[in-house]
Amino acid sequence: MGIYSIEGVIPVVHPTAFVHPEAVLIGDVHIAAGAYIGPLASLRGDFGRISVGTGANVQDSCVLHSFPGSTCTVEDEGHIGHAAILHGCTIRSGAMVGMNAVIMDNADIGSRALVAANSFVAAETVIPPDHLAAGNPAQVVRQLDEATLAWKANGIKVYQDLTRRSRTTLRQVQPLEAIEPNRPTLSTTSATSIPLREFRRQRQIG
Repeated sequence: MGIYSIEGVIPVVHPTAFVHPEAVLIGDVHIAAGAYIGPLASLRGDFGRISVGTGANVQDSCVLHSFPGSTCTVEDEGHIGHAAILHGCTIRSGAMVGMNAVIMDNADIGSRALVAANSFVAAETVIPPDHLAAGNPAQVVRQLDEATLAWKANGIKVYQDLTRRSRTTLRQVQPLEAIEPNRPTLSTTSATSIPLREFRRQRQIG
């Protein structure tokens, strides 16, 4: 596992969290209970503190960093999609940052808000709770309805379950040379979670 101290400051990881062995944690990093840190994520607490709250997830290839004296915070149940970059910002409880989005210094993403994939949230931007923001620079688009909030909350629960699955069953192995008979199947199915576009399509049909 890529966990490093700097100037004697050692990352803190709650024993019920999961940090992938190929993630990197440096210095003043705090990972709370039940959090998930995916492979190739880089959490660099070498200038300012990085804080990831209870039940939050930081997915593959994300980068979390901050300027000296500032903190990059993901509050409880924050949901940070693949390859997102967070720099000295605050992601409030239950908020979701889409894949490849960039959130800049002192931006504040409100509770249960959603930042669309590939968006750029400029420094000092405030996204209100329960709202969708999108674009470059990101702008508030609309308030999220209850169905969308429920869809988003389910995605958070899926990653909280992945923390459990990873802690109990993830193992480094050698690959098989061929698919074996009676190959095991994953516990997840299409009923576990669906992409946002599919969720919207189903609502239109319904």
